Amino acid sequence: MKELPKVYFERLLESSPDIVVAVDREGTIIFYNDGARTALGYAPEEVLGKPVARIYPSEEAAREVMAALRSEEYGGRGRIKNFETTFVAKSGEHVPVAISGSIIYDEKGRERGSIGFAKDVAELRRHEQMETLGELAIGLAHQINNPLESLVNQVEMLERYLKTHASPEDYRIEHERIEAMRRELRRIQGIIERVGEMAANGTYGRVEYLPGRMMTDLGIGEVPSPPPSPGRRPNLEGRTILVVDDDPNVCASMADIIGNEGGRVITASCGTDALRYLRDHRVDLVVSDVVMPDMDGYELFQEVRRLHADLPVVLMTAYYYDKDHVIKRSKAEGLEDVIYKKPINPDRLLELVAARVG
Repeated sequence: MKELPKVYFERLLESSPDIVVAVDREGTIIFYNDGARTALGYAPEEVLGKPVARIYPSEEAAREVMAALRSEEYGGRGRIKNFETTFVAKSGEHVPVAISGSIIYDEKGRERGSIGFAKDVAELRRHEQMETLGELAIGLAHQINNPLESLVNQVEMLERYLKTHASPEDYRIEHERIEAMRRELRRIQGIIERVGEMAANGTYGRVEYLPGRMMTDLGIGEVPSPPPSPGRRPNLEGRTILVVDDDPNVCASMADIIGNEGGRVITASCGTDALRYLRDHRVDLVVSDVVMPDMDGYELFQEVRRLHADLPVVLMTAYYYDKDHVIKRSKAEGLEDVIYKKPINPDRLLELVAARVG
């Protein structure tokens, strides 16, 4: 095989998009490629022949890299792999990098210098930060949606109570107040839903809210009213529904809605309690949260199937994407239905329950 000329390797290093810097045994820069010039902004003549500390925040930071090269800790003595440090660009900006490199020895084993290949990890750090913020936003949406669901359901129950017990004039006045509460709750729901969608998709817009100050544009306009409720209410008399959720307020509000239509609701705060109940009792439907402390919705669905193969199960979630494929895996194995959003619309809940137990 023909040996490649030395100039080939020199051009390869020179044109690399990564930062490539070589120093002699005294720590003087003797090689500085195009990738380094692009990332750090120095022209070659500004750094060649200068101490390598010029591109570090301090001499101490440069010595830390050399100490790592001579230790066994970062890839073996005489080499390092993905050692994280910081360079300083000509503009003064600090550039986080991960260096891989080695000490260069002559034929007698004497140290001649070292070469390092560094990657700018700033973009990677930004992506990691956005991913963390996205996870935080989705978790926050979940934490807000559960108490929000209780509020939505209580407003619905208040409306039904007034229809039955209030005089026409009192109902007209209170109905206006209830509609005002509904509008505000729908607006909050819209904001939470939009935050969840942006976190799942990783995309968002920005708008200027003060001169030179930017904020995330949620894109929330007037939230449309939900479709009118059907006139005929479902009759759940004699039906038993097991509701599984670790938030007691969610369980209580769902029990109110289903119980108001004659249904009997048993509540469990976790999958383990739900399975314990199902071993000794029969129910007509299981409605379970996807995320619980002891097991997820898919694991509960599988266990319910083993106990009662014909028992319908519905999963509900406050999250806006199926990160762990809980819903996808469950539907592939016969899951009856999914409520993708909390707070749950009471009419949607009753419609779904009636369809499964009717």
